Amino acid sequence: MKKIELEIVALSHSITQTHSYAVVLGEVNGLRRLPIVIGGFEAQAIAVALERMAPSRPLTHDLMKNFMNAFNVDLQEIVITDLQEGIFFSKLICYTEEDTVEIDSRTSDALALAVRFSCPIFTYDHILDNAGVVIEGNGPDARKTEAVGAESTNLDARNDLSGLSVPELEKLLNDVLESEDYIRAIAIRDEINKRK
Repeated sequence: MKKIELEIVALSHSITQTHSYAVVLGEVNGLRRLPIVIGGFEAQAIAVALERMAPSRPLTHDLMKNFMNAFNVDLQEIVITDLQEGIFFSKLICYTEEDTVEIDSRTSDALALAVRFSCPIFTYDHILDNAGVVIEGNGPDARKTEAVGAESTNLDARNDLSGLSVPELEKLLNDVLESEDYIRAIAIRDEINKRK
């Protein structure tokens, strides 16, 4: 089967499930998108890596990367291999000097590691056909439409920030960074940047 490369195009609160998040993977050079519902911890781990934040202590996925690096294990790619009853299955494709090993993984954890290792993400046509959606249009305008769609899921998070002053936002940003709520920190940082 031919592998199809994906990239992370959005990360937002899930519209369908409370206390969950959705990561949207987009087909590289294509119009199909694959939304995957993930937990808050994994969403935070992905957001931290995407935003290149430096937590005061290593998160679990940072620890895993450090462990793999210490033993010369390189994560070459992740592959979303299957979809059963709404659950995605993934494999980490790891290389050492002597061997190639495929390790079963939850897709959310695989994505958090892929961002840290800057490795490609792949899936197969049958998964995109079963769980993917097609974004109408192409090029930069399609990306803008998609970004607006992702932003709209975070309106509640932004609306409660609009009444705060910049100094209040900066204090709140420090507080949420201290409590390691990186997803909320991104929304606050974006609000501060929008006003500057």
